[in-house]
Amino acid sequence: MTPGLTSVAASGATRAAKIDETTLGGLNMEIILLEKIENLGAMGDRVRVKPGYGRNYLVPKGKAKPATADNIAAFEAMRSELEQAAAEALAAAEARRALLEGMHITIAANAGDEGKLFGSVGTTDIADAVRAKGVDVDRHEVRLPNGVYRQVGEYEVVLHLHSDVNATITLSITPEK
Repeated sequence: MTPGLTSVAASGATRAAKIDETTLGGLNMEIILLEKIENLGAMGDRVRVKPGYGRNYLVPKGKAKPATADNIAAFEAMRSELEQAAAEALAAAEARRALLEGMHITIAANAGDEGKLFGSVGTTDIADAVRAKGVDVDRHEVRLPNGVYRQVGEYEVVLHLHSDVNATITLSITPEK
């Protein structure tokens, strides 16, 4: 066998070993959740997630830690503090929902004769309009499942304040004069 063929065969075997490793369970990492995460689990749950999701989002944002023996013991030691913080966050979201529920905001936008907007009204515009009414809302909390609004009209907008708390406001888009 020539040396070139041996290295090709070896690199092919390495690739096959990597594929087997990822398909046989090396694909997921086990983490312990430090807060409730929608569609994933509650605080204290040990779940398996894709490594990129765990390393690049959950761990850096402080939402989870790798499920090592040391981290599990540390979590159990501070569980009551985390539960108290979670209860306070839920109470704050409920208080914001009480302020937001039923709120009516109006945004004037440049529109044509047929009611079609020149541009669109998106999450940033809606969050800014709500902030102008005195309630702090982040643009990431505004949910637009059908995308941005491109027509003059009245719409119901859902604000996702917490994993358990949603508020609905009414948005009126009017043509600028």
